[in-house]
Amino acid sequence: MTALGFLYPGHSAEDDYPRIEQLLGSDIRLDVVRTETGEDTHRVEALRAMGTPEQLAPAVAELRLSGTETVVWACTGGSFVLGWEGAREQVRALARAAGTPASATSLGFAHALREVGVRRVAVGATYPDDVAGLFTDFLRAAGAEVVAVHGADVAAAEVGAWGEAELFALARSADDPSAEALLLPDTALHTAAHLPALEKELGKPVLTASQVTVWEALRLADRRVNAPALGALFAREPLVQV
Repeated sequence: MTALGFLYPGHSAEDDYPRIEQLLGSDIRLDVVRTETGEDTHRVEALRAMGTPEQLAPAVAELRLSGTETVVWACTGGSFVLGWEGAREQVRALARAAGTPASATSLGFAHALREVGVRRVAVGATYPDDVAGLFTDFLRAAGAEVVAVHGADVAAAEVGAWGEAELFALARSADDPSAEALLLPDTALHTAAHLPALEKELGKPVLTASQVTVWEALRLADRRVNAPALGALFAREPLVQV
């Protein structure tokens, strides 16, 4: 059994993780512990406050007791707002506190782009323009070329209530013909049930926050799982076939 730990902010799309666990169909356990978020907003200062060591400490302690092998901070905005080096320092502190390898969804996006072999991307963000701009800066620091950004200032609670229609509308609005992949970075979006349909609709890889977060935890644990129901990111030749 490979046990993976996730620090998830508040209540929005945390139910994507049991769905992903089922789709993996293997000896993999996804342990999700919710963290306190404070203000439900995508303001930069609020996002910074979500991911401080003090804010995450109670959830980290809970994951330590569960015996997880890796820990991922499942909040894209609560990491990339710190910038590339700030995000790396954040996960180094998280690893020290957890006593395991650690990462964050934002860094997972950078690693996932290399995995699927793309550089030019479009972004469909549920953030205000200034926060979407910080994600663009983060991706460029990671070596990506951002060819289009579509932003919408929507609170996490509202995003978490979106269904298939809203998700596909965001994806279509954000896509660009020159992009090799589409990124949907908000961990409040429910995407796990829609990945093959999104990729068929757009004709390219679609990387979403919950999908990337789980993939990043598996990468830290040196596990690869072939699970096409989770999109192109999970359709690579696995190290461990299930």
